Amino acid sequence: MILPHLAQLTPYQAGKPLEELARELGVTDAIKLASNENPLGPSPRALAAIQENLATLHRYPDSHVYYLKEDLSRHLGISPEQLLMGNGSDEVLDLLIRTLVPPGGEVLSTTHTFLMYGLLTQAVGGVFREAPLKEMRVDLPALAQAVTPQTRLILLNNPNNPTGTVFYRQEWEEFLAALPPTVTVVLDEAYIEFADDPQVPSGLDYLREDRPLVGLRTFSKAYGLAGLRIGYGYGPSELWEYVNRLRLPFNVNRLAQVAARAALTDGDFLKRTRELVFSGRDFICRELRDRGISFVPTQANFILIHVDRPGREVYDAMLRHGVIIRAMDAYGFPDYIRVNVGLPEENRRFLDTLQMVLERRG
Repeated sequence: MILPHLAQLTPYQAGKPLEELARELGVTDAIKLASNENPLGPSPRALAAIQENLATLHRYPDSHVYYLKEDLSRHLGISPEQLLMGNGSDEVLDLLIRTLVPPGGEVLSTTHTFLMYGLLTQAVGGVFREAPLKEMRVDLPALAQAVTPQTRLILLNNPNNPTGTVFYRQEWEEFLAALPPTVTVVLDEAYIEFADDPQVPSGLDYLREDRPLVGLRTFSKAYGLAGLRIGYGYGPSELWEYVNRLRLPFNVNRLAQVAARAALTDGDFLKRTRELVFSGRDFICRELRDRGISFVPTQANFILIHVDRPGREVYDAMLRHGVIIRAMDAYGFPDYIRVNVGLPEENRRFLDTLQMVLERRG
């Protein structure tokens, strides 16, 4: 018998793949700016490491991800025992929720944030509660006030997806000080590499063995390894000892491990990625402003844009012109779209197509 609470789940809808658009509409020159992927592709060093290890695919991967954790611990300045590797940071979040949230337990987050937070909470029979954003930003004081004796986890995204907005160091520290020790905070930093405001806090600066704080990061975005599904969590080592009891063996595949190790050494690639995103972000925002199209200022590699009609209509119209973006109705923004920064020619094509569609010529 299917568990009753699963009947209420709505599956997560990922961004449309290029192959699907070609299959459905016959569009073969499409560009995809829907899933916040790295427009440069993967790190060249990661590609070389994959090539070198293709002949080892008959061997199981290292279930403990020993060498990547060693490299990552040196890179982050923490101990390997404070790391948990996952099949994407989504898996680490799933394991945390399964470890810490009993049926009926409460998970607190915000409105208009990453949809998987609510889905994973519902999947374990938990109660998902949302505090509203304030001027498109996470309202940390409101979240602290919303904590109840049943609250087990608080899930935060900084920069927030899909708004791209951030909270700052002082308000973050005040928020942490206001929480009871029974509540674990999960800080999702999937887009932290694209935040160039020095007042945006890094969760690593607040990592302590006696503090119930976990950070999530990924190799999918800045490092260009989304197709390999590899991410990680950092937090107290004692917590990971318990989470590891739920983790499936061999959850991080062999090629993902070697590619991530190589990507960590590719500082030039990361620098080029950040420069491309910063310049492209500035260009798109400047053009939107000049064209009279409103948007939310962002510290991520994507931009949330207000349109003058249902975002789903704009999304459908742009698909027919081979530009894949994201409609935001599932996030509670029915008259918004989201686009990630692409290559310069992709950014220009997006802007011209958007203007054409909004002028109802599309």
